[in-house]
Amino acid sequence: MTVQNRIIKVQKRNRALVSFDEERICKAVLRAADSIGGFQQDHLPGINDKIFEAYDTDEKIAEFFADIVVLCLNSNPHHLIANFPPTIEAIQDGVLHALRSYGFQNTADAYECYRWGRHWLREGAINEAQFVGNGFPRKRMEKTLEWNRQRGCDTVAGLNEVVRGGKFKLLVEESLAAYEASLDEAARKVIARLNASDDIRMMWVSGPSSSGKTTTTVKLTERLQKHGLKFLMLNLDDYFWALIEHPSDWINDRNFETPEALDIQLLNRHLRDLLDGKTIEKPVYSFKEGRRISSKPVKLEKGQILLLDCLHGFYPPITEGIDPATQFRVYIETLNVMYEGDGSTKRLTKFTDVRLIRRMLRDVQHRNHSPLSTMLHWHYVRAGELFSIVPLMGLADHVVNGGMPFDLSALKPFFVGAGGYLPLPETFEPYSGFLDARVRYDRVKRLLESVEGLTREQVDSYDVIPSDSVIREFVGKSTVKIPHNE
Repeated sequence: MTVQNRIIKVQKRNRALVSFDEERICKAVLRAADSIGGFQQDHLPGINDKIFEAYDTDEKIAEFFADIVVLCLNSNPHHLIANFPPTIEAIQDGVLHALRSYGFQNTADAYECYRWGRHWLREGAINEAQFVGNGFPRKRMEKTLEWNRQRGCDTVAGLNEVVRGGKFKLLVEESLAAYEASLDEAARKVIARLNASDDIRMMWVSGPSSSGKTTTTVKLTERLQKHGLKFLMLNLDDYFWALIEHPSDWINDRNFETPEALDIQLLNRHLRDLLDGKTIEKPVYSFKEGRRISSKPVKLEKGQILLLDCLHGFYPPITEGIDPATQFRVYIETLNVMYEGDGSTKRLTKFTDVRLIRRMLRDVQHRNHSPLSTMLHWHYVRAGELFSIVPLMGLADHVVNGGMPFDLSALKPFFVGAGGYLPLPETFEPYSGFLDARVRYDRVKRLLESVEGLTREQVDSYDVIPSDSVIREFVGKSTVKIPHNE
């Protein structure tokens, strides 16, 4: 369609003014869609199907979104002043707003991850080889799909047959063996660097929410302790700003998912002081009171490695001034994927949805947060991931897959049936403007309904799912100490 445009210039990041070109917006949106398999991956009947009815090709849909961005930019009279045009960042914000407003979440995520990846590339935080594009590691996902295919569970229908056919325990055993082998490999990499005289002083375990960082951290350090390594664990939750400094939104929710929720300057100074052999006064944060209530002295003893389990562990400002050669970085994500249904739609399940289900269960059982509030909050989680977690994945010395093909079957019994935690559709009525939450809810609901679940008794049984499995961080009865669940 033709839209009125009175914007003549765009301000680049170096403040230079260049001619405004709507075609560049169109091409960027189309590239994001192509990277995930096309706009069809975001087709949602009842939400955005009219767009697909009106525009029969991806190119025309991309043109539609470019027009929407132009309309939004023109609505700001400030942008129409010749010397004060929209910035590149404002245009990119507009693209994300347009995509998410029509439910095109997957395309928006791909666009946003690419955007921030280019940002970190310009900042020098990563190099071209470490750039992860849209955040969906294609080679790793294909490798996982092939592994699942060999075991008949590369589709949800195939997983259901594994459950019904009595082969579930074998799938659990083989999945966990692959996970443990990955941890063995990570430990070997650490030891190899130490044997090569690398002075590793810090080890980070980082990754997005509910990926299994805590279990992975414990298991990896146990392996390394057998080699004589000693660790000092630093709880970075103590560096949160006071609650009063976290403004709430219109539903009284706060964004704790951004790295700026932490006192980065103090944390960075403390890390550098610890590595210099100094004693720090580490803050002690009370989540009950929402503020720091005291401090305690902490010192890194000679021969100890500083151990840090943190969402934003790869965020460059945290380790500014610290030699990267003194760090070992582990990245964990629930990278297990399979095709929806029998695979005929060619749509993959979203590993972000598995993490959302995990977090809903953890929040309701251990943090007194309803599943509805977790879903309404998830847009903050995802924004933080796409800014300072996923685009920095390439910095990792080792990547661990914390997702298992059996996760969905183990999680299902907590969400369906009498007393199930999955919210009812009508609970979203007061939040009709939260399209992100509603889209994720509909997708998670369909996914859980399509999966053959275990019984609660089977999930509780260590004979089916071992006591130290990653999934037990969320379904409970883990014999690995999970501090945030206590």
